[in-house]
Amino acid sequence: GRHRVNTKLVAENLGVTKLHRVDADYVKEKSGFSIGGVSPVGWISPATILIDEALNDYDVVWAAAGHPHSVYPTTFAELLDCTGARPMVVGD
Repeated sequence: GRHRVNTKLVAENLGVTKLHRVDADYVKEKSGFSIGGVSPVGWISPATILIDEALNDYDVVWAAAGHPHSVYPTTFAELLDCTGARPMVVGD
């Protein structure tokens, strides 16, 4: 993306004191995908999904398709619809 996630801002918006980075094994266990290819859809465990509101500035959004070397074209609106994601300002 065009900017980095402001972890303090996201934590504040989620009502938590701090965000924690998880390891690759945790990501695989919860999502079913390996880091680098985590798709926004098809998770094996339900999760709260956040979407950067800045993605709405693009006509096409390229999302991970479940493999580190695979992506698919979608739109901000489609991502909201198929994931139930919570739009949020995540960076500056």
